[in-house]
Amino acid sequence: MVENFVYFDLETQRSANDVGGWDRKADMKMSVGVTYSTKNGGYMIYDESNVQDLIDELCNADLVIGFNHIYFDYEVLMGYTILDLKQQTNNLDLMLDLEKELEHRPKLDAVSAETLGEGKTAVGTDAIKWWQEGRIMDIAEYCCFDVKVTKMVHEYGADHGMVKYKNRFNQSLEVPVNWRKANGVLA
Repeated sequence: MVENFVYFDLETQRSANDVGGWDRKADMKMSVGVTYSTKNGGYMIYDESNVQDLIDELCNADLVIGFNHIYFDYEVLMGYTILDLKQQTNNLDLMLDLEKELEHRPKLDAVSAETLGEGKTAVGTDAIKWWQEGRIMDIAEYCCFDVKVTKMVHEYGADHGMVKYKNRFNQSLEVPVNWRKANGVLA
C-alpha cells in the first residue's frame, strides 16, 4: 500500500489583530487551504465551501507534514469542526521539530532560503490583503508555493539528515533532523 504523506498549509481571512488576539485563531477563518498528496501526486486547493473535504483529507492521511500547522493551521480549522485535529491526525510539524533542536522557532523562509536557495514569494499579511481585494488566485498560488517549499525542505532533510537555516545574526548554520523513513515509517 502506498503511504499518503499530505503536505499542508492554509492562509487566513483575518489577522490576529482583526480578531482580538492570537488566542482566537479559529475566528481568523480560512481563505485558502492547500494540500499535496504523495498518494495522488498532486495539489488540492480548498476554500470555505469545501473545508470539510480538507479536514477529511488531513484525517485520512498517513502523515500530515507542515510548518507550524499544529498550533496555527489546525487552530484555524477548529473553527469549522468539532474534531481535535491534533489528536485525529498523525503529524510532522517541521517548525516544532526544528524548535526542539534550536530552542527557538525558525521561519520557513529562513530554512528554505538557506537549504534550497528558494525563499517564500510573499508573507501571510499579503494573503490577508489579497483576500480583502478578492484576489483568491493570488492566495492559492502563494499557498501552493508554500506547500511545495515545505515538501522540498522535508525531502531535503529526509535525504541529507539536516537542513540549513539563517539565524538572527545572519549566520548560515546546519541543523540535524531525523526525518528519514525506516520500514515505511518516519523515524
